[in-house]
Amino acid sequence: MEHTYETLYRSLCSLLGSRFGRSEAQAQAFALLEDMYGASRTDVLMGRSIAFDAAGEQAWASVLEALERGEAMQYVAGRARFCNRYFRVTPAVLIPRPETEQLVEMAVEAQPKRAIDCGTGSGCIAVSIALALPGSEVWACDISEAALEIARDNARRHGARVNFLLRSMLDVAEWGEAERFDLIVSNPPYICESEAEDMEAVVLDCEPHLALFVPDADALRFYKALSKLGRRLLRHGGWLMAECNTRYAADVAALWSAEGFADAAVLNDCFGLPRMVKAQWLGKV
Repeated sequence: MEHTYETLYRSLCSLLGSRFGRSEAQAQAFALLEDMYGASRTDVLMGRSIAFDAAGEQAWASVLEALERGEAMQYVAGRARFCNRYFRVTPAVLIPRPETEQLVEMAVEAQPKRAIDCGTGSGCIAVSIALALPGSEVWACDISEAALEIARDNARRHGARVNFLLRSMLDVAEWGEAERFDLIVSNPPYICESEAEDMEAVVLDCEPHLALFVPDADALRFYKALSKLGRRLLRHGGWLMAECNTRYAADVAALWSAEGFADAAVLNDCFGLPRMVKAQWLGKV
């Protein structure tokens, strides 16, 4: 059956209008058509045609049903854009955010010969680092086998050499001291449970809570673990870098400084918010 991109676009805008404002619904509709069918805005505005076979019709019907259920756009499309590449995503992993791209930029700037991404999720950070630094050895770990399956697939799709481990960053004792790195990078869970009520429903209902939340009483849980890992695994001069809750960025920097890391600094993200923290390991103080 033949459709026009304009007809598909209008169907999407109609569904998304109840979840977003008009301009946001339009932007999301354009993005989804580009992600799924490679359609440009010109294709939509010119009313260009697209032909669906029976499978294509069923796939489009499934897209509309998923959106009607309130599913996240990226999960519906099956991919998300990050560092100018598309990464496969499912509800087993977080949807990559643009602010996290700065974490990759910081990591690449450090030029590590051996790096590890802790809590890799979709693998977007590790894969992006490996592609930017083809001469480096990149590792990635996660506690979720389902997430690692997605991360491995993304590495294959992009031809990135990444070594994957099923391991928790919280279990510091599992890491041998011989496993030395020049960089430990992480975007760990950092949203306090009490913040859930202020979150968008599409995030709260669709994305994995294991990768989102920490108890209010232990908001810095993963940054404490990263500090211990850094002291155990980083070579002299190695870097510890992480994305964090903007409410606690200064606390993370203070924690790492107290643990003996040098030059702990808070950096703003692309939205001007204190989101990234980095520090260097120069040995015990």
